[in-house]
Amino acid sequence: MTNPSSTVDIAVGGMSCASCSGAVEKALLATPGVLSASVNLATERARIELSGPDVLQDAMAAVQKAGYEAATLPTEADPGKQGAATGAGQDVHTAVQTSRDGQMVLWGALLTLPLVLPMAGMLFGKHWMLPAWIQLLLASPVQFWLGARFYRGAWKAILNRTGNMDLLVAIGTSAAFGLSVYMMGEGDPHLYFEASAAVITLVMLGKWLEARAKRQTTAAIAALQALRPDIATVLKEGQEQVLPIAQVLVGATLVVKPGERIALDGKVLEGEGHVDEALITGESQAVEKGPGAKVTGGAVNLDGRLLIEVSAVGAETTLAKIIRLVEDAQAAKPDIQKLVDKVSAVFVPVVLVIALLTVLYWSLLAQGGSLELAIVNAVAVLVIACPCALGLATPTAIMAGTGVAARHGILIKDAQALELAHNINTVVFDKTGTLTEGKPSVGAVVPCAGVAAHALLGKAAAVEAGSAHPLAQAVLAHAKAQGLTWQVALQLQDQAGRGVSGVVGGARVYVGTARWMQELGVHGDALSQVALRLPEDAPTHAWVAEQASDGLRLMGAIGFGDALKPSAGRAVQGLHALHVNTVLLTGDSRASAQRVADELGIAQVQAEQLPHNKSEAVANLRKQGRVVAMVGDGINDAPALAAADVSFAMSTGTEVAMHAADITLMRANPALVHQTIDISRRTYTKIKQNLFWAFVYNAVGIPLAAMGLLNPVVAGAAMALSSVSVVGNTLLLTRWQPKFNTHDAKEA
Repeated sequence: MTNPSSTVDIAVGGMSCASCSGAVEKALLATPGVLSASVNLATERARIELSGPDVLQDAMAAVQKAGYEAATLPTEADPGKQGAATGAGQDVHTAVQTSRDGQMVLWGALLTLPLVLPMAGMLFGKHWMLPAWIQLLLASPVQFWLGARFYRGAWKAILNRTGNMDLLVAIGTSAAFGLSVYMMGEGDPHLYFEASAAVITLVMLGKWLEARAKRQTTAAIAALQALRPDIATVLKEGQEQVLPIAQVLVGATLVVKPGERIALDGKVLEGEGHVDEALITGESQAVEKGPGAKVTGGAVNLDGRLLIEVSAVGAETTLAKIIRLVEDAQAAKPDIQKLVDKVSAVFVPVVLVIALLTVLYWSLLAQGGSLELAIVNAVAVLVIACPCALGLATPTAIMAGTGVAARHGILIKDAQALELAHNINTVVFDKTGTLTEGKPSVGAVVPCAGVAAHALLGKAAAVEAGSAHPLAQAVLAHAKAQGLTWQVALQLQDQAGRGVSGVVGGARVYVGTARWMQELGVHGDALSQVALRLPEDAPTHAWVAEQASDGLRLMGAIGFGDALKPSAGRAVQGLHALHVNTVLLTGDSRASAQRVADELGIAQVQAEQLPHNKSEAVANLRKQGRVVAMVGDGINDAPALAAADVSFAMSTGTEVAMHAADITLMRANPALVHQTIDISRRTYTKIKQNLFWAFVYNAVGIPLAAMGLLNPVVAGAAMALSSVSVVGNTLLLTRWQPKFNTHDAKEA
């Protein structure tokens, strides 16, 4: 019997560019028992699939042997520690490291400015050049103290027989520093200490700005992790006890006071209040909760004292699943990143070859060339080449896109789904529960001659007041919406499969099926006359009759339908605005499906479909060359969801549908579908922009440096700017906001 494989995440420290992440990935894949590995430079994490739990230590040892730091991350099975370790604890560590790097940059600036200012003075005819020994004194700590990180990184690259950004910076600045020392010994006044010091300081500045920007791309995860309370108030034997969250079990009763955060998922046992779920579902309005209502851990109780029965703990809570989904999406690599990794693997060796050719050309072949000029131009080539921008272009955009989507209630399972979603040109909707409310509502009240509609509805509400049947709840909701009040029904009798009756105002009232009405003595012609007046979009009927002195008298009928969601129309319009075709795929009758399609503007309808027919219909659309998304919420939708290129499930639907889906919508709002396509397209556009500028920057900058048209200081500044500009461009994604109209906003 073979051991089942397991997937774990580990933190990896010391990576500076895409070549570093490639080296770590290579070391992991070379470890026996590691089935697959994916290293993310932006998150500084590695996701490893292991053949067994005993392989983890070997994998971490391989990372450390390659010259990088490795540490385990708490699992979902340890919820008490996880919140601290992966949330606030990690943020504090990152903030401290960023602060320390900022101090190093400051020291670098203080030591470098006296070296660079004389160059600026020369532009104005001023000669402020410092004595050679002072230049050496200022440049040495920059080169060997502040620049030690680059030497360490270069040594890792040499050990791994690969190249990275640190190797380029270390070779380039050492060449400039060494040339200056040599020329100083020869008595030559033209030194390049300012070039080596400025390059190191500027690269450090760029990495510091990059780190600060990268922290903002992970803000969504940090915000979700911050929702995890460390403690909860539990009611035991009538006494309130404060316990660590890890000690609270399913079935426990939580006490949540106004202003407190709900610790775990559960069901309200007692109390009423409004709950703010904005950071979990994207719901902008507080939601009213009362006995029987489900609540989500991490939400805030705004008012009222609530007693909640815990239904899920640890990895099974909604919040833990959301965080895991977002982390999974950010850890995965889209296909475009795999291509970038291949380019990055050969990037540094190619740059080293170009630098060597530059030295040979300027020292041996160029007219007026010299070894001094050759080294200066080679230094410019080495320091302007930047594999960092290439490595950060895709993962930072994926992190920002999935993060901002999660903040608005859109959970994207993996990067592949995000990459595919931007190409969607056909969206297939299930009807019930997706475009409609998924529960009956009163569509028509049709009284007989001489009977007022409000009297008919009031009598029906009185009899149905004690029933939990969905149709009874629909009658009561409609009566309340009409502002009606009703008498209390007495002597209630429930007839299984037929209906219910009760005495209202001294007369027995019957509410039930047409068959029961006929059994009670109502003439078929009377039923037919009322049936003709009932609209087609209210296909389910409840008949109301009252016992009179001269026999049973038919009062009329109430028609029920499944009302469209307020946002359904805008959802379809939004997709059409994005030039996406829409299809309605349902098991309902053709007449019912066509009415919905006509109202929403859906041109293509496939009705009366069984679950296996739905999956075949989706497969047929894909055979036509379409990129198909399927949106559903039920068990019968699972096969069709699995057959689609990209699948969407409503979180209010079944667990089966959610597990089968690539994208989960945390609110039952179909308008989120076109918002998902929108953020996917914007994210993919950012990826292409980032890669374009990263490639163009290197394609233009390296030749200019090789031709002697770039000073090493300018080259270093450009290198620092390239990574910062890529991350800064990505951060524009975090400003994305879904565009809802008034009705959608209320539902959202």
